[in-house]
Amino acid sequence: MPFKFFNFFKDNLNILNLANLINECINKIFLNKLKIKNFRNHKSFEIDLKEQRAIVLGCNGIGKSNLLESIEFISQLKSNRALSDKDLIENDSDMAVVFGQIDFRDDLKLNLFRKGPKRIYVNESILKKQSEIKNYIRSVCFCSNDIDIVRSEPNYRRIWIDKVVSQLEPVYLDLISRFNRLLKQRSHFWRSESFSRKQSSDIVESFDIQMSIISTRIFRRRRRALLKIKPYVEYWHNHLSKSKEQIGINYLSGIQNISPEEEEEEVISKKIAEQLFNQRSIEALTGKCNFGPHRDDIEFLINNISVRKYGSSGQQRTFILALKMAELDLLSKTLNVPPILILDDVLAELDITRQNLLLNSVGKDSQCFISATHLDKFNQSFLGSSQMIHL
Repeated sequence: MPFKFFNFFKDNLNILNLANLINECINKIFLNKLKIKNFRNHKSFEIDLKEQRAIVLGCNGIGKSNLLESIEFISQLKSNRALSDKDLIENDSDMAVVFGQIDFRDDLKLNLFRKGPKRIYVNESILKKQSEIKNYIRSVCFCSNDIDIVRSEPNYRRIWIDKVVSQLEPVYLDLISRFNRLLKQRSHFWRSESFSRKQSSDIVESFDIQMSIISTRIFRRRRRALLKIKPYVEYWHNHLSKSKEQIGINYLSGIQNISPEEEEEEVISKKIAEQLFNQRSIEALTGKCNFGPHRDDIEFLINNISVRKYGSSGQQRTFILALKMAELDLLSKTLNVPPILILDDVLAELDITRQNLLLNSVGKDSQCFISATHLDKFNQSFLGSSQMIHL
């Protein structure tokens, strides 16, 4: 009898250990299968992912970035490199498919059509609210073009902060969509003959009310996200630059007479409505709304000096790297699930010191995909624990 009990306990202990091991693997390997069809230059591609880190290796122009773009797209429903979703479909095809299996459990499928909207399926059931895909997969993408976030015009910074906020609060995508729709309708109204009629003031008033409410919600969420991410940016900037420079991140809004601490929705909404009213005469002439979240900007500072205007090339690269690693940390801490990290053609832009700091920091908690043309930037221990994907 004691031996039977011992064998039973031993067998069940092994099962428990195996279950714990599987769970540990599931937590680490977020995306365990990827299939793409007619996506960019890839007619068909399929791979099972087995390691925490994957290196996509191949010569220039073979499709490394396109492969990583498919992971970014299924997780964020947007691409940094495409003006339209239609651009992602292979030239001779009418449809593209991206499939990913998450946690060995949930099957995500995204169908892109040349004509008509994209469709998303979770376990073969269509997802009516597409932003809910973020309940299954999240990612942070860092590519060489991201230097434009620090260096170029405000639009790049607005796109960046909108991606951060939408990862934290998926409902934010609906807010941005509603605002853009209102902005388009408002512009169309000013260009039409309707605004010369008597009831035109009522129509514009309706636009002002709706836009002031949505603009307030966008403004508050953007500013709140910047306050949350700033400590992480400070940590990573100090870690990467080996200095104690003072980091500043300011949200530059067109809202007049608003204090940095103001959070009351009614107060902010009222101020926005007033400014929309005050600029109506100019808007009637130009047909463009020059005030709102679509015109706001973000200012990055080092020791109270603008990184965009006066920062050196090295300072700008360090800042964007700190910004992206901070984004990864913020999402990990907030969601309790490390998002996928995508590093597309980034190493070539960094000096050897920052390359090593970056590589030593990735792939420990988050699943990581890295594109490369050769392996001389990786040490043997890193390569030994990485899966190679040859294209």
